[in-house]
Amino acid sequence: MKNKIANALSDFFYEYETPRQVLVRNRRVGVVCRLIQLGVLVYIIGWVFIYEKGYQSTDTAVSSVFTKMKGQGYTNVSGNEKVWDVADYVFPPQGDSSFVVMTNYIVTEGQRMGRCPELKGKHNCSTDADCEEGSFKRTGHGQMTGVCANRTKTCEVLAWCPVEDDHNIPDPPLLMSAENYTLFIKNSVTFPLFDVTRSNLVEGINSSYIGKCLHDPEDAPLCPIFRLGDIVKLSGFNFETIARVGGAIGIVVDWTCNFDLHLKHCKPKYTFHGLYGNPAETDKAKASVGYNFRYARHYMENSVQKRTLYKVFGIRVDIIVQSLARKFDIIPTLTAIGSGVGIFGVATVVCDLVLLYLLPKREFYKHMKFKNTNTYAKDPDSEAGSIETELSKK
Repeated sequence: MKNKIANALSDFFYEYETPRQVLVRNRRVGVVCRLIQLGVLVYIIGWVFIYEKGYQSTDTAVSSVFTKMKGQGYTNVSGNEKVWDVADYVFPPQGDSSFVVMTNYIVTEGQRMGRCPELKGKHNCSTDADCEEGSFKRTGHGQMTGVCANRTKTCEVLAWCPVEDDHNIPDPPLLMSAENYTLFIKNSVTFPLFDVTRSNLVEGINSSYIGKCLHDPEDAPLCPIFRLGDIVKLSGFNFETIARVGGAIGIVVDWTCNFDLHLKHCKPKYTFHGLYGNPAETDKAKASVGYNFRYARHYMENSVQKRTLYKVFGIRVDIIVQSLARKFDIIPTLTAIGSGVGIFGVATVVCDLVLLYLLPKREFYKHMKFKNTNTYAKDPDSEAGSIETELSKK
């Protein structure tokens, strides 16, 4: 027992394995090996280094966006003339990266809290029993009082009266002048890893240039002043259609920068995308069309609280900043090279499988690749002679 343990320990501590290199002259195996190595080389150079830029480290930016609209609109509804400015048609007014520009509306004036009949189709009734007192209907305007109004044959509700009738959307839109409103975007990005801060007001964009420029993808791609009609057009929408029922548009500010070059080459690129409100989707069979919301302006008249209710149809603008910056870094470079060198080993593995298991002379190659020193030590001359004999046969 002690001898077995001693032999096992001797085998473990006093043996060393070393790879044996065998030069195999075989056309098929050689072609397979070179093709695999060529494929790995193309992958490392073409994909890892050129396309994925594996020799660079990457960072995304911390971003802030400030916006400002300019322009005036005019409406004349039933002889009521009104001039609309930024404080009237932009929601919210703080200059956020997401806001709505009103292009159409339905107004219900002089509402006060009281009891009045519902609209037809909301709470139709024939008797008071059809109007359960104290209950609500999800699409209704208020709480039912238990009374069926004889004149309209609808349930009476406790609500802001008269209730809003929003069935007839003005066509053409009341604020078609919104097409000529302008949007100013001010964007700043910081890449913490590289300690770089950039603004979309890049070199050459000064106050005099901003005062006269208008964004154009070809002629003025860096101008931060955008005409609303152009934004809608570049998003693939028809302005009159989207202005009537509302919709949403995304403005993407893309910062893709290579800091191995001079900072002046790091500039924003603007693209425009329709999110919803496409004219092709204005079919009345659709579950929801366009974009709208309501807001009210409250006031006191003869000690009675009243309000003017607006159902606003507008263009929602979402400014989305996406960023990716790159710069040479020795660590990812060495990592990419190391992984590439490791992948080269695939060629050896595949060729060994072909040699040892697929070729007709696989037994011969096994004897050539693997050598047991204990066995050969007994009669090395005999073993060498057998190998030479086998080689002469080949």
